[in-house]
Amino acid sequence: MTATEIRSQPWLHVDGREIQAFGTVRQFPVALPSETRRQSCEVLNRILADSQILYALYKKHHWLVRGVTFYQLHLLLDKHAGKQRELVDELAERVQTLGGVAVGDPRKATEITRIPRAPDGAEEVPAMLSRLLEAHEIILKEAHDAAARVAELGDDGTNDLLVSGVIRTGELQAWFLAEHLVDTPLVHADIP
Repeated sequence: MTATEIRSQPWLHVDGREIQAFGTVRQFPVALPSETRRQSCEVLNRILADSQILYALYKKHHWLVRGVTFYQLHLLLDKHAGKQRELVDELAERVQTLGGVAVGDPRKATEITRIPRAPDGAEEVPAMLSRLLEAHEIILKEAHDAAARVAELGDDGTNDLLVSGVIRTGELQAWFLAEHLVDTPLVHADIP
C-alpha cells in the first residue's frame, strides 16, 4: 500500500467531542444581544421540532391515505409536506444564523414537540386530516406568541420568518385541510 492510498482512506468510526451545547448561543455579529438570540433560538427550536413532526405526519398520511379522494389528497399532502420541509430548513438555518444549535436529531425533536403522537397504523382519512389540523393549530399558536415575543426583543428576522413563513403557510395549509372535512354533498340542487 502506498502513502497516497492511505491518505485517501476515509476516517471511519470517529468520535468527536461536542463543540457547542444545545440551548447555547455563540457570539455572532448580527447586531442582537446574546439573551435575545438565546430566547429566539429557544422558541424557534420548539417550532422547528413541531414542524419536523408535522412534516413526518404529512408524509405518513400521504403514503397511507385511502378512499375516493385518494389521488387528490395524496398529491395535496405531498405538496404540503414539501413546504413543511422547506420551513424546517429555514427555521434551522435561522437558529444557526443566531449562533444557536438547531434541533436536528428526530429523537430530540420528539422530546420537545407538543404534537401528540399518532398511532403507528393507518387511520381513517378524516382522523388523519384532523390530526394534521391539530398539529397546525399547535404550531400556529406558538408561532403567533413567539412572533410577538421576538418583535418586542427587536429580532425582526425571526419575526419575519415566523409571520411570513410559518404563520402564512400554516394558515393556508389548515384552510386546505379543513375544507376536506366539511360534510357537503358533491352536487345539491333545489329544483322548483
